[in-house]
Amino acid sequence: MREQIDGFLTYLELERGLSPTTRASYRQDLELFEAFLKARRIGGLARVRPLHVREFLQSLRPSRSPATVARKLAAVKGLFRFLEGHRAVVRSPTAFIETPRLWRRLPQTLNVEEVERLLRSVKAEGLGLRDLAILELLYGAGLRVSELVSLDLVHCNFEAGFIRCIGKGNKERIVPLGRQAAAALTRYLQTERPRLMARPPTNDMGGGARRPDAQALFVNRRGGRLTRQRVWQVLRRYATAGLPEKRISPHTLRHSFATHLLERGADLRTVQELLGHANISTTQRYTHVDRARLKAVHEKYHPRP
Repeated sequence: MREQIDGFLTYLELERGLSPTTRASYRQDLELFEAFLKARRIGGLARVRPLHVREFLQSLRPSRSPATVARKLAAVKGLFRFLEGHRAVVRSPTAFIETPRLWRRLPQTLNVEEVERLLRSVKAEGLGLRDLAILELLYGAGLRVSELVSLDLVHCNFEAGFIRCIGKGNKERIVPLGRQAAAALTRYLQTERPRLMARPPTNDMGGGARRPDAQALFVNRRGGRLTRQRVWQVLRRYATAGLPEKRISPHTLRHSFATHLLERGADLRTVQELLGHANISTTQRYTHVDRARLKAVHEKYHPRP
C-alpha cells in the first residue's frame, strides 16, 4: 500500500509538476487514509470498496471542515485514478462518489487604510527592513507565501521592474514590481541582507555548520532561506500590533492585492495573469467582494436603500 502511494506521489512530482507543498498535503491525506484502512484490516488498495471510502469520509466529518473533507477525497480519487491507469485496480472505488459542492466563501481582505496601518507597524530598521520588504511584496505583487520564500536574487530585475516567480504546478510567471515594493527590497538588500549573510554559520546539534543560502532573497538570522512558517509568524506579530482586531494571513494580502486592483478598474484577465490562476473562475470570486462593497455603499448612502 505504501509503495503504491509513494509511486503516486512520485508521479505528481515528475509528471504533473506539483509543488512540494501540494505533494506534502497529498501525502498527509493519503497517510491518513492508509491508517484508516489498516485499522480495518484492509490489506491492500485493490481490496478497497466504495463503502470503505464513504466510511473514511464519514469518520472525518465530525472534526474536519467540508473543504478539508473534499480535499482529502480529491487525494483519494487521484490515487485510484493513477492505480486504474496502471491496472493495479480494476475499477476505482471512488468512481461514483461525488465531491460535495461547497459554499464559496468570500476571501478575507483588508481595505487600503488597514494595509497602510499594517505597513506602518513595521519599524524600518534592522530585521524590520526585511520584514517590510516581505509585506510590501506580498501585497504589492500578490504572491503566495510559498512563492515568496522560494525567490532567489536572480528572480528580481529592478531595472525592468519585474520579478519572476514559480507558482503552482511549477508554472513560471512574471509579475510587475511596484515602486514601494522595489524601494523596500532595495533597502533590505543594501543594508540588512549583507549583515545577515556576514554572520558566521552556527553548529546544529553536532550536525555540522549551517551555511548561508547565498541565492535566497529572504534569509533568517543565520543566513538560511526563510520558511513559510516564519513568514506567518512575522505577519502575525505585526498584525497584532497594527490590526489587533483582525485575524490575517499572508493570503489576506494576496486577496487584498486582487480586490484593490479590481476596485480601481483592472480587467479580470489581467488580474488572473498577475495571480497565476489557471482558471478565471478562481479569479471571479474577487468580483463578488467588489459587489459586496458596492451593496454596502448603496445601503449606506442611498436615501431609500
